[in-house]
Amino acid sequence: MTRKTSAADALAASAADFQHALLTWFDAHQRRLPWRDAPSLYKTVVSEFMLQQTQVKTVLPYFARWLAALPDFAALAAAPEPQVLKLWEGLGYYSRARNLHRLARAVVALPAPPRTAAAWQTLPGVGPYTAAAITSISFAAPAACVDGNVVRILARLTADPTPYRDSATAAKAFTPLATALLSPVRSGDHNQAMMELGATVCFRAHPLCTVCPVFSFCAARRSGEPEQFPRLAPKVIERRAVTRVWCERAGALLLHRAAATARRFANIHELPTAAQLGVDETVLSSHPPLAQRTRAITRFSITETICAAPAAQRYSASDELVWVPLAELETVTLSGPHRRWIGELLAARANASSPAKHRPSPSSATRRRASAAG
Repeated sequence: MTRKTSAADALAASAADFQHALLTWFDAHQRRLPWRDAPSLYKTVVSEFMLQQTQVKTVLPYFARWLAALPDFAALAAAPEPQVLKLWEGLGYYSRARNLHRLARAVVALPAPPRTAAAWQTLPGVGPYTAAAITSISFAAPAACVDGNVVRILARLTADPTPYRDSATAAKAFTPLATALLSPVRSGDHNQAMMELGATVCFRAHPLCTVCPVFSFCAARRSGEPEQFPRLAPKVIERRAVTRVWCERAGALLLHRAAATARRFANIHELPTAAQLGVDETVLSSHPPLAQRTRAITRFSITETICAAPAAQRYSASDELVWVPLAELETVTLSGPHRRWIGELLAARANASSPAKHRPSPSSATRRRASAAG
């Protein structure tokens, strides 16, 4: 019997005690979150989509704004896509918003929402983890959630030495153990408690082992090296560079709108690239850039240099190039980073052009002091 199997079997044999310790802690220490107050299937679905690859603190204002505008599946299903994307603006991974939109339309067309994880996985954007979360929380289905947080907890509980290629591979490997530990009575609370434990106690770095409710079950804590688990291969980050063009005319800014068929940024606006405008990058690089920023998208680290457009060139609107009046920028959906960068550049220009406050020269101040003293 391998070390991994032995530790997992021992933990599974203590499942009832583990569940009691975990749920007692959760009942006393769970965070107040809007999708837990007066919970509903719709709130659970929306929160699970928003929380994919996004932290709770980031999601909170988006969730409140979304619920105020689209309070149920019927409202979301009837909403036009531009409204859906605008409400999602800044959360990134816009395919989540489109899938959620399509899911709502599918749900309202059914006699009743599905109640099993397998049925939910047939709907747009719903994978094993999301299906387990939705059905366990909303219908008490016996489906265990296994995400990065849960992988980390289970790997530490068992001091699992296995080197995994990535988190998805590890999640698949740990699903049988997660299922064996799942509370048969409170499956939804159990799944939320595991996620809560990973988010608030069992951190990736510097875990709070002294206050962990299941520390007595943890083999990694006994080893003294909990941060050594799980053993995941490091991500390979690919670095890319993009030159963006700031082109302004008569109080309007030229933006590129991705095609509706684009895989990642469909119908989302950003500053156009030099390539999209057919501008020679060597001409742009002959002048200092307006700004240089970096953002991460999946495995890519992208450095984006924003340069002023050559004064002599003129650009016409097209299906993908649109002139947007500066006063109407709030009406279009921009990617989160570009919304922020455009705002920064406009604010910097406004500050630079505003008249400086009058400050007396040292000589005049000295003269006033001398006059007052006399």
